[in-house]
Amino acid sequence: MRSPRSPSPAQRRRLAARLGPGLRHDVPLAERTSFGIGGPAALYFEATTPEALATAVRVAREEDVDFFLLGSGANILIGDRGFSGLVIANQARSLTVKGTRVFAASGALIYPDVIDAAVGHSLSGLEHYVGIPSTVGGALWQNLHFLSPAPERERTMFIGEVLESADILTADNERRIVDVDYFEFGYDQSVLHQRDDIVLSATFELEPANGEALARVMEENLRWRGERHPPLDTEPSAGSIFRKIDGIGAGRLIDEAGLKGFTWGGAQISPRHANIIVNRGGATAADVCALIMHTQKTVEAATGYWLTPEISFVGDFAPVKRVRQSATG
Repeated sequence: MRSPRSPSPAQRRRLAARLGPGLRHDVPLAERTSFGIGGPAALYFEATTPEALATAVRVAREEDVDFFLLGSGANILIGDRGFSGLVIANQARSLTVKGTRVFAASGALIYPDVIDAAVGHSLSGLEHYVGIPSTVGGALWQNLHFLSPAPERERTMFIGEVLESADILTADNERRIVDVDYFEFGYDQSVLHQRDDIVLSATFELEPANGEALARVMEENLRWRGERHPPLDTEPSAGSIFRKIDGIGAGRLIDEAGLKGFTWGGAQISPRHANIIVNRGGATAADVCALIMHTQKTVEAATGYWLTPEISFVGDFAPVKRVRQSATG
């Protein structure tokens, strides 16, 4: 993506007048991402309700200010120079359960917020995604997915399967209620990748289930992820870096190229999961970008495949510099 434009003094004054005292300046972003990497937001606003979120986006659009919508901070890499426009932090986390439906604002965390609410009412359909860092809005953006329950794990479960409808703000600043077909869900895909729509809230239609069975699925999935994924609290990451290619997992290709454990600056290809880059401490966005490019070239030379990143690159990036590398970390 292109670097965001810095708002003019006049734009800053109008934003302050329209968004009020909640508009902040030079707010650190690294601590608000799962990677723990990135510079500050020139302007920052927290939206705590769907209405406040819609207002902030409308204002940014009407004032022609570049903005970025920040959810849980996973699956993104923020540049070392930060974001010179407006970051709108989606903190709209309201939740309601009525019958078999769960109504969730788009800033609610899939886990624990939404899953705990559903399971607490003995409702099935969301427990598969336990442990995955994502907001409701982010989950619909990428059609959040995980393997079906153990021991078979014979297919992939998608969150689009339990979505009934969503309240969105369209690219034309209109509020609309849309059904699941609107999203044109695919693997790691939705219409949100092509349209500038913003999800404000979602309604999930779930199925009554036995609470013990739901707890078993959650325990098994947390164990499965724990055995294969580096823990975010000690090894910060953005999740999977590259997309699958023709059904072949990127991690397998990276492993075949002998890159597990390879480091570049403070960034390392996880020894536990080859499609995850971890921040070993002090990693910069430039380190991660350099490691991504090195991985792409090495995998292409070894396997013939070119890997495409699935994470989003947000903000202003400093030039990538060559630093000492290691194959063992």
